[in-house]
Amino acid sequence: MPRNTARLVMEKIETLAADPYAPNNNVRKLTNHPGYRLRVGGLRVVYLVHDQALVVAVVRIASRGEVYQ
Repeated sequence: MPRNTARLVMEKIETLAADPYAPNNNVRKLTNHPGYRLRVGGLRVVYLVHDQALVVAVVRIASRGEVYQ
């Protein structure tokens, strides 16, 4: 992953970590799977929110065609 893309993904994840339930057009709840997805350009970040531990766990970062496999 190019460095500038990685930087953008990290910025989005840090914003998400501050408030994982903030309204955001790029976040959707996954269907038939626990968790959410964050769209960052052509990439998708799949993550889980563990409320009891106050943790946002990133499960996978991949392109749209690969992330759901």
